[in-house]
Amino acid sequence: MATLCQVKYDEGDVYDGEWNDEGKRHGWGNLTFADRTKYTGNFSSGLFSGGVLSLADGSRYEGEFANGKYHGYGVYTRADGMKFEGQFADGKVSGFGLITFADGTHGRPRNEGQFQENSVVNRCNAKDAVRKAQQAAHVARGHAGAKK
Repeated sequence: MATLCQVKYDEGDVYDGEWNDEGKRHGWGNLTFADRTKYTGNFSSGLFSGGVLSLADGSRYEGEFANGKYHGYGVYTRADGMKFEGQFADGKVSGFGLITFADGTHGRPRNEGQFQENSVVNRCNAKDAVRKAQQAAHVARGHAGAKK
C-alpha cells in the first residue's frame, strides 16, 4: 500500500508523493531538485518511470522512462525551442524520430529518420515514431497533472 508524504533532503531536494513499503518513491510524485529541475509523474522503485522532467536550463522532456532515464517514446524540447520527437534509449536519442527547429522547419535535408548518438544515420519517414512520441508526451502530461 502506498504512503503519501513529503521529504526534504539535506541537499535541498524535495519529494512530495507516494512511497512503497520498502521506503522507495513509488507511484505518483513530484521531485524538485535544489537547482530547480523538477520531475512530476510516476516513480517505480525510486526511479522516474513516466512523466515530465523540466530542467533548470528551460529544457523539457515529456514521455517514457526506464531505470530513471529517457527510454521509449517521448518529446525533448530544448530551451531554444528545438525539439526531438521520437525514440530514446538509455537516456539518449536512439531510434526513429524527427527534429523540429524553433522556426518550425526540419532542416535541409529534412532531419527525420533513424537516429544514433544524436545524428541521423538513415533518412526515412518516421511518422509512426513521431505519433507514438506525441502520444507518450500526452500521457506523461496526464501523469504530471494527476496529483492525488
